[in-house]
Amino acid sequence: MTTVKLNDNRDFPVPGVGTLFAKSDEGEQLVKDAIDIGYRHFDTAAVYQNEKEVGAGIKAKIAEGVVKREDIFLTSKLWNTKHKRELVVDACKKTLSDLGLEYLDLYLIHWPLAFKDSAELWPKDSNGKLLLANDDYVETWKGMEECVKLGLTKSIGISNFNTQQIKRVLDVATIKPAVNQIECHPYLNQSKLIAFCKERGIVVTAYSPLGSPNSIAMADTPAPLKDPKLQEIAKEHEKTAAQIILRYLIQHGTVPIPKSSNKERLKENIDIFNFKLSPQEMASIDALDRNVRVCTFAEDHKLYPFNIEF
Repeated sequence: MTTVKLNDNRDFPVPGVGTLFAKSDEGEQLVKDAIDIGYRHFDTAAVYQNEKEVGAGIKAKIAEGVVKREDIFLTSKLWNTKHKRELVVDACKKTLSDLGLEYLDLYLIHWPLAFKDSAELWPKDSNGKLLLANDDYVETWKGMEECVKLGLTKSIGISNFNTQQIKRVLDVATIKPAVNQIECHPYLNQSKLIAFCKERGIVVTAYSPLGSPNSIAMADTPAPLKDPKLQEIAKEHEKTAAQIILRYLIQHGTVPIPKSSNKERLKENIDIFNFKLSPQEMASIDALDRNVRVCTFAEDHKLYPFNIEF
């Protein structure tokens, strides 16, 4: 398995498997299939509501003797309702209890913005408006560091943070974020944010690396997978457009985490190490950038991360 080094000297397997929308049994089967195919890096989150299934898939393969726990790199994320510093450790413990595992490899603050502390994942008022809170992610970060000290997770990081927000975390951190997980694909290539993170020793995980088949396909914006340029390059290499995109993201130094529960796709998504894109091909894919974002909500929150360029 190919890996990149995190700033705490741990090996981060490339690529990973995203599990968003992998509900109930699908999540468990997806993890089992992916381990059999050779994946060792899985990404879940409290808000995906599938941690039990992801954990069950990992534990089944450990029980079969296919892998040991230390062979697997598992990421989960702290949800927006648990940003108060004193809630972070318990949220992490709840995640571990749902997974049925002893520790996480990486725990991320899912978003810089907070919701009202609530048992509901999406707390709303009587008019259906999201109940936002002003908890400062810098305080949340101190809770994340506590999780490392207690042995609940080996590494910690952030997700969906912009450069100003990353700087504020770095200013207070006694444990540096190892990763910033961000949306990243040919239509949102994030080159400036990736360069910023690289300079500070933070690895970028690319979520929605293939765009999102359901939400990115706007009338005048084809999904990246259907992009004629990507199709052309794919033909040249006798690969699929998805393989070209994943290879592109890896050559840019990111760790993509495509989600698929289709066995053939899982095989395809990992079969990307037997070819290389030329500098010209990389540049032509760079040129496809159109700042199209799939994932966004709570745009009126004062800590909404996408109001600045990067």
